Order: sequence, then structure tokens, then C-alpha cells
Amino acid sequence: MNTVYMVGAGPGDPELITVKGQRIVNEADIIIYAGSLVNKAIIAGHKADAEIFNSASMTLDDVIAVIKRGTEEGKKIARVHTGDPSIYGAIREQMDRLDELGIPFDVIPGVSSFVASAAALKKEFTLPDVSQTVILTRLEGRTPVPEKEKLEDLASHQASMCIFLSVQMIDDVVARLMKHYAPTTPIAIIQRATWEDQKIVMGTLETIAQKVKDENITKTAQILVGDFLGDQYSLSKLYDPSFTHEYRQGVL
Repeated sequence: MNTVYMVGAGPGDPELITVKGQRIVNEADIIIYAGSLVNKAIIAGHKADAEIFNSASMTLDDVIAVIKRGTEEGKKIARVHTGDPSIYGAIREQMDRLDELGIPFDVIPGVSSFVASAAALKKEFTLPDVSQTVILTRLEGRTPVPEKEKLEDLASHQASMCIFLSVQMIDDVVARLMKHYAPTTPIAIIQRATWEDQKIVMGTLETIAQKVKDENITKTAQILVGDFLGDQYSLSKLYDPSFTHEYRQGVL
């Protein structure tokens, strides 16, 4: 039985899918892709006779039915997700169903929007003496968030934070963050990171909500917050001439 491939398509720029992911998409007999989020250029090189399904209009049962039929016919199947499928990709339920059916699968990782957003800003999440921790989270919406993972509690660490799927609730996001972050903490909103129409809005916790409303940003945006967006940090020991490690003897 052919292996089904869960492919991370990256954040938007069609050149940011992995070489392996693009090869699998181009070779696939059946492609099921998240049409509302995945750049259509990602699947533009598909085989002439490939079957293409947009999962935006499909249920879990619909997706599994297409995969089951395809594997029974001996076809190569690419299930294409935006970003990296392990982050808010809803792939666990698909993988469990495939396990139940005895259908083998592999997961091909992709570039997530949170790292694409840091690249767009030319920032580093893990600055010495600023933050060595990155928190990925979201505000509760129709999908609940466990009580122990409330945004205001995570904010107490004052780590570098990436908030998904929440820009439409920017006022609530800011109010919760300000319980622990200073009002002057830098924050950035990156809409459609790496797409041609990418938009970046920078501000502080006390100014960002109005800026987001002025730009009419209501979806497909990443929220990055923390002092890593600032300019104060210590230099890394890795390149310190006095620091000895496995590959270099330090000079006092």
C-alpha cells in the first residue's frame, strides 16, 4: 500500500516549501490541499492527470474517504497543509484515522508562519539575557484553550511569544498581555508573512490595537511580542574570542 504524505507547504512564498515536499506534491496522483491558506503556486506543478481536492469545503470524513479510495487504487497521495502541519494543523485526527485503517503515512515538516514572521522582521527570538524561550499559543475562540494555558498566565514568563489565530481579538490579546508585560513592550503584527501582499505593523502594547484596526487586519496574521523585538541584548558566547568550545580554543 502506498504511503500517504502529510506535507507542510510553508507560510506562503512558494519557494519556502521543502525540496522533498515539493517533489512529493509534483509526483502525487491525488492532492488534497488547504485551499483557503495554501498558495496555489505550490500545486501548480502537479501531474496533468492528478486529482485536486480543496479541503476547505471538506469534512474529516470526506478527506479520509478520498485517501482511502486513492490508496486502494494504488495512487500516491499528498495531503498539503499550510505552514508546518504539526502547529494548528489538525493532523492528529487524520493520522489516527489512517492508523485505524492501516494506511501508512509520513509527515513532511514545513516552515511555520511564526519563523517566517521573525524572518520578515529580521529578528531573533532567543537573544542572550533577553529570552531563551519561545511560546506558541492562541487565544480561545471556537476552539477552547486549556485553563492552565490562558494567555495572561503564559505572559507571566515574559518570554518571546508568538500568538496565532487571534488578531481579530487584538483588544483582548493586549489586555491580557499587559497584566505582565510593560505597556511599552514592543509588538509586531505580520499579516500573510512571505506572501506578495505581506503587511507588517509595529508598535507597543499601548499603541498596537489602534494600528491594527487602522490597517483593517482581521485574519491570517501572526502576533509577535516580547523584548526580543527591541535592541538591547548581550552578545552570544558562541563567537566570543575568550570562549572555548569543542571546535575552538578561546584566547584570554
